[in-house]
Amino acid sequence: MDKSPALEDFLSRQRLLVISPHADDETAGAGGLMLRIKEAGGEVYVMVLTVGDLQHYDSKDEKTFASERSVELGNAMNTLGVDDWEICFNDSDIHLRLDNIPRRDIVSRIERDSKLAIDRIKPTMLALPAPSFNQDHEILYKAGITAARPHLYTLKPFQRCVLTMDAPQLAWGEVNFKPNFYVDISHCLDKKIEAFNCHKSQLRPDPHQGGSEALRLLALSRGREISVQAAESYECMRFVF
Repeated sequence: MDKSPALEDFLSRQRLLVISPHADDETAGAGGLMLRIKEAGGEVYVMVLTVGDLQHYDSKDEKTFASERSVELGNAMNTLGVDDWEICFNDSDIHLRLDNIPRRDIVSRIERDSKLAIDRIKPTMLALPAPSFNQDHEILYKAGITAARPHLYTLKPFQRCVLTMDAPQLAWGEVNFKPNFYVDISHCLDKKIEAFNCHKSQLRPDPHQGGSEALRLLALSRGREISVQAAESYECMRFVF
């Protein structure tokens, strides 16, 4: 893994805000990046838009409760060592229904109204869900891009780096994710998987795409794209140096 002084200095100066539709998307998409930035001395914050009670398609035929998801998220965040995290909507009537909320209201949550809003923590780097067929991911992507729109830095916090996270299980068909920003996570892949495994209610048995082994194989595959052991990939929407 490249741990050059220049690269480590860059990571140490980042204040990363990961905005995730649901608990577990943040770890699956950006767990390695979070670990790299914390390891270098930077700051990491996680905003999860919604958790709620949910009936999954699985062999257990049981409902997963929002309270359980919240505890799992806290365990994952402790494993990753983030500086702070929050859940914006702890409401089963909203979970998987973010497309019923006006986009402007979600933008306000991201920009101003939540504990970890952009105006409060002034992130330098933003990680968002990529466009997909999941309605919550789609609406959060659009709201996040709106919240990160270019502005005078003297008037509104400006994110120099805006990334969308890899989620191939949600992006087949018409969605075209084009990775152009990679993070070498060779030395911290096991820690990322450990954090993902904290989301026990969301884990699925191999070869399901929602299992931890699928996440590991994705990291190994992305690593081969840049000739390292393991990597996370992102589509970079903006990078200002």
